[in-house]
Formats: sequence, structure tokens, C-alpha cells
Amino acid sequence: MTADARAPSARARLGSAWAGLAARERRLIALAAGVVALALLWWLTLAPALNTLRQADAQRAELQAQAQRMQALKTEAQALKDLPRLGRDEALRALEASVQQRLRPSAQLSVVGDRAQLVLKDTPADALAQWLAEARVNARALPVEARLTRGAGAAPGAPVLWSGTLSLGLPAP
Repeated sequence: MTADARAPSARARLGSAWAGLAARERRLIALAAGVVALALLWWLTLAPALNTLRQADAQRAELQAQAQRMQALKTEAQALKDLPRLGRDEALRALEASVQQRLRPSAQLSVVGDRAQLVLKDTPADALAQWLAEARVNARALPVEARLTRGAGAAPGAPVLWSGTLSLGLPAP
């Protein structure tokens, strides 16, 4: 027997079973099928849309905050780009002065070619962060490579200390 031959007999049996039901039973089955159809409609189409609508305000606020951060970074980058170019000697003097002012005695600066290498020993993180900002603005030096380790044995709440080396690219002559 083929699938085509079975289909009419199955339909015929289903139709005769339906006809054999009382009117009240047919209404209850139709009502149950309607409830299942409405539940599927809700679950597959309306619930995801409403969920997206509920999350839209939070997502919009997050995207606006990201856009503001990006705008601030763009402004900072443009300000750095607009700074006048420094010669290599001026950049080195500014870099050495900032090391003396911010990082002594925990850091030593050496220059090899177009790179400056800073050796750190238990340097406070906030001092290092301030120095990096100054180096970027005043000496136009950018970090190229960092090999830092966090100081061990610091008590909770104690300042973070860094040791290691930091290589900076110097401006072209």
C-alpha cells in the first residue's frame, strides 16, 4: 500500500471519528486547538517582539554611552594629532623629565635607537598610569611592548605595584 492510498483512508477514519463525536466534544476540541494555536502564535511571534521592545531602552542607553565614549576618544585623538611635532631630542628631554618627576626611584630609563626602555621595580600603578599619559602628550611616546608583573603579597586595599619593562616608541627625527 502506498502513502497516497493510506492518506485517504486515514482522512476518512479521522472524518468518521469527528462525525461520531457529540457537538459538545467537537466544540471543546476546537476550543483546545484554538488555545494551542494562540499559545503558539504568542510564543513564536509576539513574545520575542515584546521582549525586544522591553530591552530597547536599556540597549539605547548603553549604545548612547558607547557613542559618548567613542566621541571622547575621537576628541582626545584629534587633540593629540593637532599637537605640534616634537624633535627626537625634545621628546627625550620631556620623557626623562617625566621619569624623574613621576617614577623615581622605582624606574630607570634607557634609550636605544628609536625606542626608550623603562625598567620598573615596584612602581605604583597610579603613578605609572599618570606617567604614561604624560609620556604620550608631552614626549609623543607610545607604548610598543610591555612585560609587567603585578607585585605579589599586597594586602587587600594596598596600592598595586608593577615591576618589569616597558618599551616606548619615540617620535621620528
